[in-house]
Amino acid sequence: MAVWDDLVGQERATAQLEAAARDADAFVTAEAAEPGSARLSGSSMTHAWLFTGPPGCGRASAARAFAAALQCVSPDRALGGAPGCGFCEGCHTTMVGTHADVEIVRTDLLTIGVKETRDLVRRAQMSPAGGRWQVIVLEDSDRLTEGAGNVLLKAVEEPAPRTVWLLCAPSTEDVLPTIRSRCRHLALRTPPVDAVADLLVRRDGIEPGMAAFAARATQGHIDRALRLATDERARARREAVLKLPSRIDDVGGALRAAQELIDAAGEDAKQVSEELDAKETEELRAALGAAEGKRLPRGTAGAMKELEDKQKRRSTRTQRDSLDLALTDLTAFYRDVLARQLGSSVALSHDESADTVGQLAGTSRPEQTLRRIEAVLDCRRALDRNVAPLLAVEAMTMALRVG
Repeated sequence: MAVWDDLVGQERATAQLEAAARDADAFVTAEAAEPGSARLSGSSMTHAWLFTGPPGCGRASAARAFAAALQCVSPDRALGGAPGCGFCEGCHTTMVGTHADVEIVRTDLLTIGVKETRDLVRRAQMSPAGGRWQVIVLEDSDRLTEGAGNVLLKAVEEPAPRTVWLLCAPSTEDVLPTIRSRCRHLALRTPPVDAVADLLVRRDGIEPGMAAFAARATQGHIDRALRLATDERARARREAVLKLPSRIDDVGGALRAAQELIDAAGEDAKQVSEELDAKETEELRAALGAAEGKRLPRGTAGAMKELEDKQKRRSTRTQRDSLDLALTDLTAFYRDVLARQLGSSVALSHDESADTVGQLAGTSRPEQTLRRIEAVLDCRRALDRNVAPLLAVEAMTMALRVG
C-alpha cells in the first residue's frame, strides 16, 4: 500500500506532493553522484511547506505521507516508480514514527512555547543520518505563541541544506505572515462523505452501514468518524447533544441544557484523558525501571511529576476540544434545519434527527435559524478568547431559546 492511499479525496494535493517527492529524490541522487551539483530551484520541491484545510481533512496525514515519500528507498524508484511505496524501511519507519531523520511534533496543550521551538530548530540543523532529508513535521503550527513563531521564522527563512519543514494549520491566517510567505502552500479540502466511509471500511474494518453513518454524521471528518464508529459512548453523547434544541423552551431549560453540555464535554474529555494518561504513566514507569506495584527508583520522582503536570495542562485542552465537537454537531443540526426551511435537496447530516429537524423547521423562520447558528459560532469564538466555558454556553443556550 502506497503512503498516499489514506489521503482521502485529495487527488490534486497528492499529485503535487508526488511530483515534489520525485524532484527531491532526483536531487538526492544527483548529490550522491556529484556533491554540490544539484539544485532545487525551479523544481516542485522546496524546503518549507504549509498544509492547510478544515478539521478532519487529513493535514497531518498528508504531511506524514510526504515525509515518508522523501525517505523512500524502494529500488523501484530507479525503474521509474514514484517515491512513497509504503513498504521499504524509509516509508515504514516514518509512518510508524521511528525514523531517525523524521521528527513528528504534535501537542495536546493549548500552545507551543519558545523552549520547545528552540529545541526543534536545533534538531533541524543536524545533518540527516540516512543521507536523505531531515524532516520536521509540526502538526499544530497554529498553536505557536508569537515568540515561538519568531524563533521558527529564522529556521524556515534560512533552512539547513537537507532540512524540510512541514507545517500544518487550519488556514494561512493561523500562522505568522512572515512564516507563510516563506512556505509553499498546499490547501486540502473536506473529503467526500462516501470516500471517508470507504476508508473506514477498507482501513479499519468498520461495518459498511456504521461507516456510512459515522462519515455522514461527522461531515467527512476522518478522525471523528472513526471514533464515532468505534465508541458507543461517543455516539450516546452525540445523541444527547442533538436533543438539546428541542429541550430549550424556557430560561430554566436553557440553563440546565448549558450545564448538561458542559458536563457531557467533561465526561468525554475525562474518558479520553484517562486512557491516554494511564498508558503514558505505565510507559514512563517502565522506562524508569519501576516494577509493577513498586515505588519509583530514587531520583526519578521529578520525571513523573513533570508528566503529571503535562497531563493536567492537556486535560484543559481536551475538555475544550470535546466541547467544540459538541458545538460543531449543533451547528450542523441547525444547518439541516435551514436546508429544510429553504427547500434544499442537500442531504441531512443527521438523518436520525429528521423528525426534530422537520418540527423546528416548521415552527421557526430561516432568519431565526441563522441567528441560532450565529449564537453557536459566537460561543466558539468566546471559548477561543478563554471566556469561562459555562458562561459562554449559557449565553448560547439563552440565544437559542429566543432564536
